[in-house]
Amino acid sequence: MRAADAAEKVSAKKQRLLDRHKAELLGLLAETEQIELRWHLALMVPRLRLSATEQQRAAAALQRYLEDRSSIVRTFALQGLADLARNDDALHRKVKQLLEDSMQSGTPAMKARARKLLKEHQG
Repeated sequence: MRAADAAEKVSAKKQRLLDRHKAELLGLLAETEQIELRWHLALMVPRLRLSATEQQRAAAALQRYLEDRSSIVRTFALQGLADLARNDDALHRKVKQLLEDSMQSGTPAMKARARKLLKEHQG
C-alpha cells in the first residue's frame, strides 16, 4: 500500500517514470483484489504510454472497478477512465455517459468527481 501510494504520487509528477513497469502494472490492474492498490492503479495506469490494445485492456479493467465495493475505487476508476478517454474518441463518448450516469446514481464522492470531469470533458 505504501509503495503504491509513493509510486502514484511520483507518477503524477514524472509520468514516464513507470513506463518500464507497464506490463506489471497492467497485470496488477486486472488481478488485484486489494482496495488500496486498486485505487492507486486506477490513477497510475492511465499515465503510462499505452498501445491501443493496452489502453483497451486498462479501460476494461477500470470498467470492472466501477462495480467494486469501495466507493473510492469506483471514484478513481471514473477518473482513470476519463484520463484514458482524453486520447480515444470512442471511449470519450462512453465515459461521458458513465459520468452522466454517476451524477444521477453514484455515491457523493462519485457525483462530485463526475461533475468535475464532465466540465473537463465538454465537447
